[in-house]
Amino acid sequence: MPLASTVDPNRSGRRSRDRRSRRAIGAALAAVLAIGLSACAPDPVSESFLSGENTGYVAADGAIVEIPEAERGEPVVFGGVTETGESFDSADLEGQVTVVNFWYAGCAPCRVEAAALESVWQEYEGDGVSFVGINTRDQADTAKAFADEYAITYPSLIDVDTAEAKFAFAQAVPIQATPTTLVLDKQGRVAARIIGPIDGTSILSTLVKDALAETS
Repeated sequence: MPLASTVDPNRSGRRSRDRRSRRAIGAALAAVLAIGLSACAPDPVSESFLSGENTGYVAADGAIVEIPEAERGEPVVFGGVTETGESFDSADLEGQVTVVNFWYAGCAPCRVEAAALESVWQEYEGDGVSFVGINTRDQADTAKAFADEYAITYPSLIDVDTAEAKFAFAQAVPIQATPTTLVLDKQGRVAARIIGPIDGTSILSTLVKDALAETS
């Protein structure tokens, strides 16, 4: 006589449902993990650090953004103390075109572009143009040593302790890379932005000339 089966006839159905449930949970976990990785994806500065380069800046190959007059925001009001201890207020720049350069001494492309920035400053000094640096990491002594080494004659604000100047500009335009150079129009509004080191003098000189030519 054949032996009676001791297998629960419902067990195979439960195993099938269990497998489907495990697959569904696995898919859900994979989706959550993918979202988490996407949300936590490192920015270019972090990528640079994780890759071992530890450059602390974003090499953007001089990406340029020009903002039409009708699309510019409010004038940027900023100030601070320069590397020589002098107070600085953007109100003193009223009616001038201003070039603002975000930098710090340990930034390799900041060193590369230093001579070109100074050259454009010398070209337009006395023509209704001002230059000011915003040093985001160094104390005054380091900034002064940099200015001496690279013969920089325009002032820089020491912004490392307060970040007031950087915050003032961040409300008008993202400052996510060092160096970043901004051209402000005669009203103090951001007219152009160069992300990364400037490539020689011609582009910045043209942006300054265009801002000077504006009637408003």
